[in-house]
Amino acid sequence: MEAELLEARLSKVESMRDDIAAAGDTAQEIRKLPDDIVDKLVDEGFFRFTLPPELGGENASSTDTIKILEALAAIDASVSWNVMLGSEINAMAAGGMDPDLAQEVYVDNPRVIMCGGGGPGTTPPRAERTEDGGVKVWGQATFISGCHNADWCFMGAPLMRGDDMETDDAGNPIFKLWMLPRDQWEIIDTWDVAGLRGSGSNDVKADGAYVAPKFVGVDLMTVPAHYPNPVYRMPVPLRLSFNKVAVALGVAKGVLETFADLAQNKIPMMSTSSLAKRPIAQYRMGEAMAKYRAARTYVLQAMEDVEEELAAGAPAPGPDTTLNARLACTFGANVCMELVDSLHNAAGTSGMRMYSPLERKLRDAHGCATHRWVSHPLYQDMGSIFLGNEPDPEFIGAGGPAPK
Repeated sequence: MEAELLEARLSKVESMRDDIAAAGDTAQEIRKLPDDIVDKLVDEGFFRFTLPPELGGENASSTDTIKILEALAAIDASVSWNVMLGSEINAMAAGGMDPDLAQEVYVDNPRVIMCGGGGPGTTPPRAERTEDGGVKVWGQATFISGCHNADWCFMGAPLMRGDDMETDDAGNPIFKLWMLPRDQWEIIDTWDVAGLRGSGSNDVKADGAYVAPKFVGVDLMTVPAHYPNPVYRMPVPLRLSFNKVAVALGVAKGVLETFADLAQNKIPMMSTSSLAKRPIAQYRMGEAMAKYRAARTYVLQAMEDVEEELAAGAPAPGPDTTLNARLACTFGANVCMELVDSLHNAAGTSGMRMYSPLERKLRDAHGCATHRWVSHPLYQDMGSIFLGNEPDPEFIGAGGPAPK
């Protein structure tokens, strides 16, 4: 992304601050984004900035994406989370999609938003071929953030013939994420949570959803990609990690701003001076700022290292670079949660009230840090590698589709 495009997009976030904040308030009640903010975000290109220029995007790098999502999340995490998922899935699908089909999907419909992935639901997934060359899909996926906004949903299912899984030329079972149009799936209202409450991460269910023949070959991520942006060569686990820590960094940034404002204006009970004059508040603020800056710097530097390696011609980031980036993303999300906890506690009972921005950001920080791609159990997996044990492929530059 050109520097001026990044600055313009960050300026646009700030110009929309009041709208984003108001939408975040409403989203807490309805557990998804209100339609008006989705329309405004679409109008301003927030679901397209990760796409290549050929498809109407701004060709954002990983660090560009982190900075934009961070700016959004500093205002409201649920709004940022929706933008994160919609822009992420849009770009992942676009990378290896047939260019002519991509023109139809993205250019002919510039307002397109996609969702997908998620976890396994209560309905065992399966897909079957149809006589016209299409596919029908049955299944239920959990945690489909932004599904209310989306025109397409990617749902994972094995390709079956009766009770047997179909296999490819190498004998491997065919399991893929099928691209389902909006009229072929329903939203099951299961999202009633605390953190990231407005993300709308409900279940999505397909009951014989039809995939037309021209979309059967589309997968959520196909390599090699048709575009040179290094992001398209990052393994799936890393792509899903840097987006999530971006929102966590934004929540932390927002808490630092909110706490500073509160501390300067709050007179604690039985005190004659503001909270900002208390040593404990000063200590916590200094410590929190150090943690935020350290985490942010580590994440951005680790992702710059990945981008530089890929820009130099590597087909995928190497084991050391990948491991370092995954460690940075995990560290970032968890350190942000810790500093939010610390400042929320230092704010006293003011932070406990449901109308307090600190209360929501506390919940959102925990929501970010519990996500599978940045959650604390990953420390064990990476610590095992540092101790010389056999690494899991997802931490060493693999963990994605093989080139076709």
